Amino acid sequence: MTTGTRVEILDRTSCAAGAGDASATGGSGAASERNGLRVAALAAAVGVSPDTVRYYERAGLLHPPERTPTGYRVYGAAAVDRLRFIRGCQRLGLRLREIADLLAVRDTGVCPCEPAEQLLRRRIAEVDVELARLTALRAEMAEMAEKLPTAACPPPEPGRWCPPDGDGR
Repeated sequence: MTTGTRVEILDRTSCAAGAGDASATGGSGAASERNGLRVAALAAAVGVSPDTVRYYERAGLLHPPERTPTGYRVYGAAAVDRLRFIRGCQRLGLRLREIADLLAVRDTGVCPCEPAEQLLRRRIAEVDVELARLTALRAEMAEMAEKLPTAACPPPEPGRWCPPDGDGR
């Protein structure tokens, strides 16, 4: 994500857009069939697979859409915004249950910026812990690499760095 004045999932104008909007479920009636998006089109618009769209629906992140008489799902334009919000949250490392909480706030018509800030600060702390763990792992690996023999070392056996000692171990 680029730095700047607009943060995709926290932008106050996009927070209100579609919040609590019934069109997020696919719109209504015949107009929805003409103007709505089927699963593949919705998925392509957001850059996910149709299975991902169906999974988000089963997980409760997407409202169940209307169906055509033949059973096809038909999503309204607000579903694109909702999926982009979900994907933006995922890029930031938020878990689906946390995203569901933000969507629940968003669906009331209130911008979820305050709970999002709390979640992001918690996620930053988790990332800091993981970075410290990875930094320690890197230092350990660098130390091991420095201690490896530099002379012509025969190809290692599976699961070993070097061939066994003279006594077969």
